[in-house]
Amino acid sequence: PLRPTHAQHRTTAPKPAPSPNSTHTLAPSPSASVPATGNTYYVSLSGNNANSGSASSPWASPAYGAGKLKPGDTLIIKGGKYHLSDFAEDTIVPSSGSANNYVVIKGEDGNRPILAAGNNLFTAINLSNRSYIKLVNLEITNYNGQNFRDGINGAEGPANHIVMENLYIHHLDEFGINMGDTNDLKIIDSVISYTGFGSIGGPAGNSGGWKNILISGTTMSYSGHYYQGGAGPSPYSRPDGFGIEASAGPIEIANSIAEHNRGDGIDSKAENTYIHDTIIRNNSSDGLKLWGTGSKAVNILIYGRGDGVNNPTPWAAIVLQTEKANANFTLEKVTVDDALG
Repeated sequence: PLRPTHAQHRTTAPKPAPSPNSTHTLAPSPSASVPATGNTYYVSLSGNNANSGSASSPWASPAYGAGKLKPGDTLIIKGGKYHLSDFAEDTIVPSSGSANNYVVIKGEDGNRPILAAGNNLFTAINLSNRSYIKLVNLEITNYNGQNFRDGINGAEGPANHIVMENLYIHHLDEFGINMGDTNDLKIIDSVISYTGFGSIGGPAGNSGGWKNILISGTTMSYSGHYYQGGAGPSPYSRPDGFGIEASAGPIEIANSIAEHNRGDGIDSKAENTYIHDTIIRNNSSDGLKLWGTGSKAVNILIYGRGDGVNNPTPWAAIVLQTEKANANFTLEKVTVDDALG
């Protein structure tokens, strides 16, 4: 069987500390261009919220700036570390855009800003009940080891037509990206690492869960290896790299890596999940777990079950589990290297 494609990985997102056998490159992902035809505003550590928001007169607060955006507008956050601690004042809650006028929140080119949250903040960016938004070139983490829950949350209401590109989300206590009902979500060339509850996941949705999803060129790693300032484990028993509840799909995960998670590498209950050209390695529990009919894994490499624990485990490299009669699954060009059972 063929192993995953090894081509140039163009993301500039910092990677977590690799294990000796974790050298990798991923195929490049297409940039998700969106229409944004409005004004461009700026936020800077040296700015003032009384300013106009122009390049020469920037605002000071990312949350304040995001709240001023109208459909089609772009907010550029200049480099530096922004301390987020107050739910009402510091949580970034952008207005929705429209199909022809996305709202874009972007880190400064070549000088990516850090959104550093503390005081047990619920989330840095709240996308619940929002749509037509693009987030690009942002780092989200804790502030000086303080407690901080979700990096990006869209679980309190539908979050539709969302693009997340070149994000680095790490060292926080719950989910890196936490979504419930979401339709048309793209996560591209990002790293989500060292989270308490999982890199990408969320609760069961009320209206179909995850639909029309693309995750490409993304690393989902070290879930459960960090919690509230320490190395973990977190109180969440099996934090996955990617783990979602029953959903309509389709979901595509391409040219990505799920590694060193204290739960499963990839656990999808969505129908029509298509995973290809992806590496799933060194996860503590199951490697690849598929529940939804119509799901397919193509050109996958799976190894390292137990993540260094050499005793036989109750987990499996591949799990196909369904409650639906006549469900169908396809495994094609899948390589498993598993010495534990």
